[in-house]
Amino acid sequence: MFAVLKTGGKQYTVRTGDILRVEKLSAEAGETIQFNDILMVGGDNLTVGVPFVAGAAVQAEVIAQIKGEKVIHYVKRRRKHSSQRTKGHRQHLTLLRVTDVLASGGDKSDVKAATGTADARRAAHESKE
Repeated sequence: MFAVLKTGGKQYTVRTGDILRVEKLSAEAGETIQFNDILMVGGDNLTVGVPFVAGAAVQAEVIAQIKGEKVIHYVKRRRKHSSQRTKGHRQHLTLLRVTDVLASGGDKSDVKAATGTADARRAAHESKE
């Protein structure tokens, strides 16, 4: 059985046992999280969501919070003022192992929903008021 899930503005095709690197999520290593934005579930029969499949979920275990490889951005300006600049960036990522693909009943499980760090900051800010 496989599923197509959406997180961090990207879509991933996953099966049980797959290891994923996704945009940083607000979860600690060892926690179990659940993705509820499932676009398609396949296996014996194919279910395509409009836009999401109702009740479907993917559960995953957080392995670690990591950084991606360094991306170099090189800027060179020519003409009158010759200058060069090198900028680097390492994206924060979350390493996951998919433990279960649920075609139904995902909304009834008591597993913490996967949220990004921006969602977590927004929720913390709103709860202070």
